[in-house]
Amino acid sequence: MGPSAKIFAGTGSQKLTEKICKSYGCQPGKINIQKFKDGEIQPIFLESIRGDFVFLVQSTYSPADNLMELLLMIDAARRASANKIIAVIPYYGYARQDRKDRPRVAIGSKLVANMLVAAGADRIITMDLHAPQIQGFFDIPVDHLDSSAVFIPYITQLKLENLTFAAPDVGGTNRIREIASYFEAEMVICDKHRKRANEIASMVVIGDVTDKDIVIIDDICDTGGTLAKSAALLKEKGARTVRALTTHPILSGKAYENIENSVLEELIVCDTIPLKRESSKIKQITTAELFAVAIRNAFENKSINSLFFHSQMRDR
Repeated sequence: MGPSAKIFAGTGSQKLTEKICKSYGCQPGKINIQKFKDGEIQPIFLESIRGDFVFLVQSTYSPADNLMELLLMIDAARRASANKIIAVIPYYGYARQDRKDRPRVAIGSKLVANMLVAAGADRIITMDLHAPQIQGFFDIPVDHLDSSAVFIPYITQLKLENLTFAAPDVGGTNRIREIASYFEAEMVICDKHRKRANEIASMVVIGDVTDKDIVIIDDICDTGGTLAKSAALLKEKGARTVRALTTHPILSGKAYENIENSVLEELIVCDTIPLKRESSKIKQITTAELFAVAIRNAFENKSINSLFFHSQMRDR
């Protein structure tokens, strides 16, 4: 009898793991995440995983406990003689620290990559890294999934009349350009200048948005300040409607208030991070099927090329 594929949930991704398992056609593996009174974490696998392919699903958003828990789960799986340990990290935290952009700062995303490999991970499955080059920080395979596979069907069913895509900053132009080319639509850029993290000093729109139905696409929504300001500026410049699609709903601080008080029609987010509360303007769509297929293909040693919208473009 060959090795089995077993999927285990970390504390930060339990609901998503349940949906992944339902799509995959299995039950979540049995694991107990114990916590000592002082907050120390101890994961315990409650079933044998000897010789199995173990998929550990955990987004590493704040608090840092989620990252520490994942590292300990990997270590526990390695010591329990798992055949392969695959860390499924829907949201890879610390990805915004991808370079030395000023003196005397850490490159947090590289440090996290080192820790995951040192703990014993054999492969990483993740989605929409803040900077795609973070894949190069790992000396193990990285399957970098693209949220476009779930965003494109959603945008298609909206049937927007004058569809135009907007990048919330210059860094997001490549992502927007590819999606815009899929829809044969125009694109504009909201060029922003920051004083410091989470604080915008100024913003300008590059391109014509008059009477357009604008779709802003980004990988992260943190405080919602950039989205709210971008939407207001686009409306001011003549846009008919403005909506946003972002992969990872960090939604910290006054994010919910910022989104609810903005001119955005809606904010569509993925379930890589669970929502803290409901909002009339925020809608979550699932990535479970995408991750389930990626997990199955990793286990069966098959290509995941069909999960990318580049393949969809070739098949049109």
